[in-house]
Amino acid sequence: MTSTAPSAGVVRVTVPERSVRHDLRAVKIVLHRELIRFWRDKLRMVSGLIQPVLWLLVMGTGLSNLMASGGGPSGDVDLKTFIFPGVCAMSVMFTAMFSAGSIVWDREFGFLREMLVAPVARGAIVVGKCVGGALVATLQGMVIVLLAGLAGVPYDPLLLLELVGLMFIGAFALTGFGVMMAARIKSMQSFFGLMQMAMMPMMFLSGALYPLSGLPTWLTVLTRFNPLTYAVDPLRQAVFAHLDVSPALERTFNPGVTWNGWVVPVWLEVLIVLLMGLGLMGVAILEFRRAE
Repeated sequence: MTSTAPSAGVVRVTVPERSVRHDLRAVKIVLHRELIRFWRDKLRMVSGLIQPVLWLLVMGTGLSNLMASGGGPSGDVDLKTFIFPGVCAMSVMFTAMFSAGSIVWDREFGFLREMLVAPVARGAIVVGKCVGGALVATLQGMVIVLLAGLAGVPYDPLLLLELVGLMFIGAFALTGFGVMMAARIKSMQSFFGLMQMAMMPMMFLSGALYPLSGLPTWLTVLTRFNPLTYAVDPLRQAVFAHLDVSPALERTFNPGVTWNGWVVPVWLEVLIVLLMGLGLMGVAILEFRRAE
């Protein structure tokens, strides 16, 4: 007589079907995680402010004294006021890039693989990273905006809101660029080396620290192909719209971006940056769909 041993109970796991609601929840979770990581890393918050503040207060003051002693054409324009929009753009640029770099960190410690096998679209993870990184960078940049009075920029509520909105659009594009690059990079050293190689030329060719008028032809061409140029100029246009300066000084310090003599309107610059961010995020989504 044979007896059959009772079979062990089978645990069935039901994986929910993918839906828009689940994808939106995934975006929210990734975004929330970015905010938590940023808030808990106080050292990152402080270190991200040191360099922009040094550019604004130290370099801006030095350039102002140099122009005053040399009899330059600064007139009633403080050089700290001139570089303030560029410093705002620089602050969000560095923070956005570091936020994107967390993808490489997650890959090294295996957390990214857990995210990729979740029953949600991988594009939702990328969207959450891009929006979360842009929001974190904007929050960091808002601290620089609060220092506007030190640079001679008026505390006009509409101006401050405009600056914050423009910084978010620029941070979104920069985060999309960083996420796209981080999708295939395996180590933190390689990522930050590549980012450093990309960020420094972008910063110096954006007009953040000097006017874009009167440059040599080769340098003018490089500034027009630099994406950060179209993020810095709307910030400067917004600041100078609230300043009382002469037309001559306006032409010198706020010439705008021109294409073969045609002045590019601010709305088109903002649209270029926004479309660039969406395009880079789209490329990052394709990279993540092929990732393993």
